[in-house]
Amino acid sequence: MTQDLQQLLEKIQRDGVDKAQAEADALLADARVKAASLLDAAQAEAVKVKAEARQEAEAFERRAEETMRQAARDTVMKVEKAVTHLLQRLLLENVNAGFDANPELVADLAAEAVRAHLGSKGGVEVAAATKLADVLRAKLAAEAAKGITVVTDEAAGTGFRLRLANGRVEHAFTGSAVAETLAKQLRPRLAALMKP
Repeated sequence: MTQDLQQLLEKIQRDGVDKAQAEADALLADARVKAASLLDAAQAEAVKVKAEARQEAEAFERRAEETMRQAARDTVMKVEKAVTHLLQRLLLENVNAGFDANPELVADLAAEAVRAHLGSKGGVEVAAATKLADVLRAKLAAEAAKGITVVTDEAAGTGFRLRLANGRVEHAFTGSAVAETLAKQLRPRLAALMKP
């Protein structure tokens, strides 16, 4: 009986071990299946995240390039504006210095402009700063009878203004007007120099 009991115990133990081994094998197989599934899901997620990161990097690169193009364009425009302003200031200084140094030349220019407009209806008025107005009065004394008036206008600076048709038409030959006209002529050449 003890031997039967011993055999029975061994059988129960073997069956328990076999059952436990089978359960362990089943759990292990299930864990392997779940691990493979999780690994596949993680790899798929990694591919998706990598693709999204690549798209975001490309979009960022495009935005950065556009920002750089805009910054370069803005810089060129600022430099062009600064150089143009400097050129206009230098032109104005030089034209004013030239007019101021040679009032006789300015008076000759004014006289030519007056003679060119003498045939128009109405009088011709020449406005100039005091110093130049005196020179113009002396130079245009012969034309005064034809309706020419020389008036003092300190706003004319070193140049003069020619007014026709009772002041409705005005031609400016001031330092700033001459400098602006010269700058307009030079601006396309300056712009061409600044282009890469």
